[in-house]
Amino acid sequence: MELILKIAWRNILRHKGKSLIIGVILFLGSLLMTVGNGVISGMDHGLERNIVNGFLGDLVIIPGKEKSDNVLFKMYGESIDKIANYKDIKKLLQKEDYIAGFLPIGRNVAMILNEEEGDPGYAMLLGVDFDQYRRFFPNNFESVEGRLLAKGESGILIPLKHREDVYDQMNVWLIPEGSAVTDKNLSDDARKNRKYLNVKHDAVFMGMSDVYSSSDIRLPVRGIIRYNALNTIWGHFSIMDIESYRRCLGYFAASESAVKVTKEKKKLLEMDSSNLDAMFGTTDFVVADTGKADISGISFKRKEIPKTSGDVDLEDGAYNLILVRLKDRVSLNRGLSKLNRSLASANLGVRATTWKKASGFIGSMATLIKGALFVFVMFLFLVAIIIIVNTLTMAALERTTEIGMMRAVGAQKGFIGRMFLGETAILSGLFGGLGVLIGVIAVKITPLLRITSDNDLVQLLFGGDTFMPYLSLGDIAVVLFELLLVTFITVIYPVKVSRGITPLDAISRD
Repeated sequence: MELILKIAWRNILRHKGKSLIIGVILFLGSLLMTVGNGVISGMDHGLERNIVNGFLGDLVIIPGKEKSDNVLFKMYGESIDKIANYKDIKKLLQKEDYIAGFLPIGRNVAMILNEEEGDPGYAMLLGVDFDQYRRFFPNNFESVEGRLLAKGESGILIPLKHREDVYDQMNVWLIPEGSAVTDKNLSDDARKNRKYLNVKHDAVFMGMSDVYSSSDIRLPVRGIIRYNALNTIWGHFSIMDIESYRRCLGYFAASESAVKVTKEKKKLLEMDSSNLDAMFGTTDFVVADTGKADISGISFKRKEIPKTSGDVDLEDGAYNLILVRLKDRVSLNRGLSKLNRSLASANLGVRATTWKKASGFIGSMATLIKGALFVFVMFLFLVAIIIIVNTLTMAALERTTEIGMMRAVGAQKGFIGRMFLGETAILSGLFGGLGVLIGVIAVKITPLLRITSDNDLVQLLFGGDTFMPYLSLGDIAVVLFELLLVTFITVIYPVKVSRGITPLDAISRD
């Protein structure tokens, strides 16, 4: 082996031009493969960190009646069915030893009524018990104006992005109650019209539901927030206290269970529209207008939402989704399979899906981008192989006289083959290894540059607002394996050509 390596090194030095060409190709190929793998891993790592740990959890429990697993970005006006038996599901989840935590939330769309008879706005709402939400996602957003919701307090937190959308839709600039306009947070359009800005501290929301009788409620804006990652995407979701959310969507609120409501009445309130229609016959109940109705005593003043009593058990009301976080080292597929088996056997009327499916186009686009990056890296892999094979083959043919003379003095085909393999291995180790090393350094340095983007697609590529490629030891091992694979694949044909050279070929060439 030592003799083979000495001869291989001597041949590399004798043929510096060809060796340098092969080396540069190996360097660039390994560098691009390293950076490409870093981008792919960084995207996966970033999406998992930002979506799983900041917005959805690993798994999402959805109503069994939902036709699609995409419950995060459903079309406007298409509502998500409710989950009315959360306490039963909670008991099951508490028994599953692979689950680290869970959080019930409301998720639907509401219309923002324009009290000046203009076009309405729209809001994608998250209804939550705010204390529970902050424990589950402790660092997923920050307050930029106003304050956060207090315990048991009604109100809404509006992201910067959604506030700009409301301004574009309704020409209304929302700010927290008791505060003034913050000029630095104005959008470009709002800044141009600063003198005539229509400022409001509250808004009227009406749930958009195709099943339940929604109602309109007036809520104060408690704060303006900014999500710490993927804010362009998550910035469409406003956070509302769960009781106000339930009233807005026409659900049975937990505070209503504090009054004397019989089980029969509660069951009636929780029935969907199809079951309610079945209770009545086909008789027309329309009463003729006699013109004598006296409505002077009826007040049309919109009822304000009171502060929820501390004695109310918020879990008594309805939700739409339950976010589930798995314990470390529990794979997504394994956790999903076990949870769905448990839910099905308990006949709770719900099912679980992964965060990728629940997030709709985000999960799909992430998969497509990851696939495109993988294809790009493999394309580089293939191009490098073709170029190196061609270069090594030409080098072997140009050395016909040298190889023929070696065969004439007793060198066997195996020796010739090992000599070419040694040359390629040395070049791969030196230039390819240097490419991997520089690639790793580039991946480690890039996050320090704080490259950011507001574009939704680019943020998916980044795995967040900031470009943060990532390489673990496993990823580096994969790159080294790819480099080793390139070395062996590229040397197969040149070795075959060199082994076929005979002393007669050398004489004929001369």
